[in-house]
Amino acid sequence: MGAFKTRDGSDYTPLYLTEIDGETCIGCGRCFKVCPQDVMALYGVDDSGNILGIVTEDDEDDFDGELNRKIMKVEHAGSCIGCNACSRVCPKNCQTHVPADELVA
Repeated sequence: MGAFKTRDGSDYTPLYLTEIDGETCIGCGRCFKVCPQDVMALYGVDDSGNILGIVTEDDEDDFDGELNRKIMKVEHAGSCIGCNACSRVCPKNCQTHVPADELVA
């Protein structure tokens, strides 16, 4: 893989988001708000930890009373540009990022 460069020509290695730990994530949405590529989606989780589905911003549905909490999940990994904005705002450090030169395409 070729070397990545910043605008001024400095070496740069993108760190791509590959996973979010659903046990640690609190579903605060900070990462979602700063992501310029819509890489993540907010999901509802029931009391047993089962994923109920995507929670939309205008969605008032509580999944028939089953909603216990919300978590972020990687929804469009291929859209990640490796900017790391999400990791800088995450209060739980629950994301896994992999350097571009180590990621298998």
